Amino acid sequence: MALSRRTSRTGRSRFTLLLVVLTSITLLTLDFRGAGAVDDVRGAAATVFGPVADAAAWVTSPVSDAWNGVFGYNELADENEALREQIADLEGQVVENEDAARALEEIAATNGLTITSQIPSTLARVVGSGLTNFENTVEIDRGSDDGVAVGMPVVTGAGLVGRITQVTGSRSVVQLITDPGFDLGIRLVPTGDVGIAHGTGEGRPLVVDAGIDLRTVVNVGDPVTTSGVDRSIFPPDIPVGVVDTVATAPDQLTQVLHLELLADLDNPAYVRVLQWVPVGPGGN
Repeated sequence: MALSRRTSRTGRSRFTLLLVVLTSITLLTLDFRGAGAVDDVRGAAATVFGPVADAAAWVTSPVSDAWNGVFGYNELADENEALREQIADLEGQVVENEDAARALEEIAATNGLTITSQIPSTLARVVGSGLTNFENTVEIDRGSDDGVAVGMPVVTGAGLVGRITQVTGSRSVVQLITDPGFDLGIRLVPTGDVGIAHGTGEGRPLVVDAGIDLRTVVNVGDPVTTSGVDRSIFPPDIPVGVVDTVATAPDQLTQVLHLELLADLDNPAYVRVLQWVPVGPGGN
C-alpha cells in the first residue's frame, strides 16, 4: 500500500514537472510571436517578484557603486589629465602670444628710428652673446648673404648699439659700444660740440674724455648723438645717450662726461644693421 502511494506521488511529480516544462515552452513560443497574454503574465510576475528584486538591488547597489567607482575613477582621471594637457597648451599659447607681442613691439620700435629711416638696413635677431666675459659682443642671424658687412652700424629703436666686426654668410658679430676698444665721435646736441667717446666695460657708462671745452655749458640730461663728421664710420644724429655726470679733465682744459646709454644692451632681442659705408678710411 505504501509502495502504491509512493508510486502515485512520483507519478504526480513527474506530471507536474512535465506540465511546467510544457508551459515554459508554450510561453517562450508565444513570446517570440509577440502574444499579448505573455505580457499579462509578465506583469503579474513583476508585481509579485518586483519587491524582491528591488530589495536585492538595494543590497547589491554598494557593490555595484564601488565597482563603477573603480572604473569610473579611471575614466575621470583620464578626462582630468586631458583637461590639464589642454590647459597647459592654452597657457603655452598665451606665453607664445605674449612673447610674439613683445617681439613685435621691439621690431616696431626698431623700425621707428626716424633719424636713420632713409638709410637701407637689415633687421636681425640676436642669437648669442660673447664667448667670454671679456667680450662685449653679441651674435646676430644675418650675414653677408643679407648685405651685412664689417664696419656697419647696429642700432635699436632707442639708439646706437655697436658695429659689425665679423661676418659670415649667415651670421655676424656685433661689437657693443660698451666694449673698452670701442671709440666713436659724438655731438653734444644743445651746443653742437664734438668729442670722442669710448666704452669702459659691460654695465658701465660711455665716457667722453676729449673734445668738450671747459667753457662749454653741459647739463645732466643733455642728449648726445653720433657726430657724423667727415669720414665718420657712423652716420650723423644716431642717439647715443644722455649726460649722467660732468667733471673737469686732469688737463684742466676739457670736460669728462659720463653718458647713460639709451639702447638697452642687457638683453636685446632685435637690432637693425644700417648699410652705411663710411667715406674714406679712419674717422669716428
